[in-house]
Amino acid sequence: MRTLGWTPGTRLHIRECSGLIVVRVDREGVFTVTGQGRLHLPVAVRQWCGLTAGDRVLLAASPADGLLVVHPPAALDAMVMSVHAVVLGGGQA
Repeated sequence: MRTLGWTPGTRLHIRECSGLIVVRVDREGVFTVTGQGRLHLPVAVRQWCGLTAGDRVLLAASPADGLLVVHPPAALDAMVMSVHAVVLGGGQA
């Protein structure tokens, strides 16, 4: 959160896009950074991407764009398989 410059109370917009969760600063957003400086993904958001308690995710931040992308396990699997298909000529590792 510090890298993004998001402080407690920062209003955010959260959406699903191709299996990823995209979080942006939005003055009209209904989600906020908590008082402890954390982002809690609501149940509905987690269900969009099949996230369950304890799942590890890959976070990618773009501070210049005020953007955080959450990559759930299923999205990571799909990306790796896609790259393998290209690099390995259709085979899987």
